[in-house]
Amino acid sequence: MDRPRTDHGHPALANLLGRWRGTTRLESGPWGAERTVDAEMTFTLVAGGSAVVQSYRHTESDGSHFEGHGIFTVDPVRRDVLWYYVDSVSPGPDAPARCTWHGGDLQMERHTGAGSIRHTLRVRDGVLLDVAELRRDDSAGADLRIRSAADGAAASYKPFMTSRYSRDPGVPAV
Repeated sequence: MDRPRTDHGHPALANLLGRWRGTTRLESGPWGAERTVDAEMTFTLVAGGSAVVQSYRHTESDGSHFEGHGIFTVDPVRRDVLWYYVDSVSPGPDAPARCTWHGGDLQMERHTGAGSIRHTLRVRDGVLLDVAELRRDDSAGADLRIRSAADGAAASYKPFMTSRYSRDPGVPAV
């Protein structure tokens, strides 16, 4: 048996490790009126250091909740980060999202026939910010990336939810 890895897969993921508590502001849409809900996000090192599991949960004022779980791992050939994500509302992904880095921010995009969702994770001064944006494809299921490249009419992303967290002081960052 090999010894467990200790490199955390990708150095920037180490900054996310731990339990974070805060709020999520949801924009108005088919999911309801604009509102702010209590939220929690955790990032846990797993599989001997070869992956990081992400868990998100927010609770509505009526007691119902939404949850999502992701797993970050590193592509061993390209050395970039891959993200698999499922939640209590959306269908599971066909493939992982390939993450990109923008000035220290981790950005992930998932694409479906109906459009795309882009998450940006940022840790600055002890605050974790998770911004989720939606881009709708109104061309009856055509792949938005192909349509945008062909006609130059890329739809813009619109804010969907913004979460702001502080690290839970009662839980070590690992």
